[in-house]
Formats: sequence, structure tokens, C-alpha cells
Amino acid sequence: MPEKDIFIEDIPLIELYGINDSRMHIIKEHFPKLKIVARGDSLRISGSHESIESFSKKIMRIQEHYRKYGVLSDADIERIMQGGDSPEPNNETGENHVIVYGNNGLVVKARTVNQQKMVEASMKNDLVFAVGPAGTGKTYTAVALAVRALKNKEVRKIILTRPAVEAGESLGFLPGDLKEKLDPYLQPLYDALYDMLPGEKLETYLENKIIEVAPLAFMRGRTLNNAFVILDEGQNTTENQMKMFLTRMGSSAKFIVTGDTTQTDLPFKQPSGLIHAIEIFKDVPGIELIFLDGSDVVRHKLVRKILSIYAEPRKKKAPKE
Repeated sequence: MPEKDIFIEDIPLIELYGINDSRMHIIKEHFPKLKIVARGDSLRISGSHESIESFSKKIMRIQEHYRKYGVLSDADIERIMQGGDSPEPNNETGENHVIVYGNNGLVVKARTVNQQKMVEASMKNDLVFAVGPAGTGKTYTAVALAVRALKNKEVRKIILTRPAVEAGESLGFLPGDLKEKLDPYLQPLYDALYDMLPGEKLETYLENKIIEVAPLAFMRGRTLNNAFVILDEGQNTTENQMKMFLTRMGSSAKFIVTGDTTQTDLPFKQPSGLIHAIEIFKDVPGIELIFLDGSDVVRHKLVRKILSIYAEPRKKKAPKE
């Protein structure tokens, strides 16, 4: 049986093997037909030539990822194991995929091929739709692009908005003033901002309206000039709301719409403005549609499995006799 020794270089063994070999278990799950024995800084593998070659490329990609980013997570290993042997996305327009440098040494980068497509699409177009399931980094990447544009003085303000569909008539039962009632629905946007801007600076930006986080209804009647504007959870807009939002675009503005067409919270039989927009704008110059999928999930490794299970057609139960 063919054998090969692979030597681990430029990466701490604990990063590759994981605590109690937890990451090595992830790797072995993807190569059940290979015998893999870890011996210090080398791996002895035995099996078919094809499996050995594929395994070698995956380990090489893991080491390349660590050399490039300086960090390695379970999700990174899972994504590399499932992502085939294709190389990391090329970035001809930036420094190793870096979008913005955040707090406490955080480096925000495009971590998947489709996230990199989002970055490139935003640089080339003033309106981008980023559509995909939960955990694919749509909103986080969009916020990072907005923060970068503000830091580079490409825009004068950032506006982040969401439709407060989930609140419905229950909004009045929530405690506090209007802002306190709505803030829970906007919290994911605040979370991303706090990752990328120092707390004091962010508070100053919010107080001076340089950064606005507001429900979609607050956009009506405005013209948004010199702004980077993100509509999150776009699947929860009606067709009229989407039209209202898109027609707010003023001079020197950048718009990104994110959403997941499989998780619409609109009332029954109410068409989604995002789905409608995808259909009518798919061939319009200056507007680009980016579709993310399970391979872009950067959350817990189980999220990808959960999404794949939900995507399977539901089996019909046999009628009871």
C-alpha cells in the first residue's frame, strides 16, 4: 500500500492538531479510507495514490492559510477540507484580502471566494446584492467595506438599516422609547461595528450621525449622498419598500443589499422585495449580484451541515393505516 510522510512547517502543531487532537479528528473524517498517523511534526499516511495526493494538497492549503492569516480555526479547516483543491481567491486589488484592521489586532479579510467577489463587486459597482444563507459573512463583509470607505474618506457617512418586520404589532409591548424598542433588531449591525472601530470613536460617530443605524422606515423621503449604505435582511422588504430604499441613492453613494431568500419573515403570500429585485436587476450594468452558499459559512462547522440538511427535500411521511 502506498505511503507518504508529510512534514509540518511554519505552523504550531497545536494549531493543526487541535486540543486533544480535535482538529485532526475533523481532517480524518474527510479521509476515512486513509490511515493517518501523527508523529510530532510529521504525518505518515497510507492509502490510494489519489487519496494521498488530495490529502497532501489539503494539508498544504492549511499551512498556507496559517502563514497568510496567522490564525486557524475549526471552521477554516472544515472549509478547506470541503473546498476542493482550488487555491485561495486571488486579490489583485488589496493586501492579502485585508478589508480593514479592527480592534485588538483583528484583521478583517475576505475568507472565501464569494466574499472576495463581494469585495471586488463593491469596488466596481455602486449597487451590489449579496444573497446567501446564514453564517456566510454577508453582513460582516459589507460592514467592513463601509468602514474601510469611511476611513479612506471615500464617503462621509455610513448608514446601516434593516426592516423591523419581526417586531410587527408587538413593538408597542417592548420597554423603552422608540430607539430602545428597535435596537434589538439592529444589534447584529452594532456588533460588527464594535469589532472594527474603537468604542469611543464609534460612539462619537453615532452621536454625530457620521454612522447611522436605523430601521428601514426611517429612510423614506431622504436622499443619501456621499454615503455607504447597507440594507441588511433585505428578504424582509416588500417590493415597494425595496423600491423606496434603492431610490434613496444620491451622488457618490455606495449601496449593498444583503439577505437570505430562504428566511423571509413577511406575512403569508407577501412577495419579497429582494427576490423581485434579483429577478429584475440581474442583467443591469452597474448592478452586480453575488450569491454565497454553504461553502462560505464561517461560523461553527455544524452550521454548514445544518444548512445542507434544511436544503434537502423533505420526505413525505407514509399515511397511517
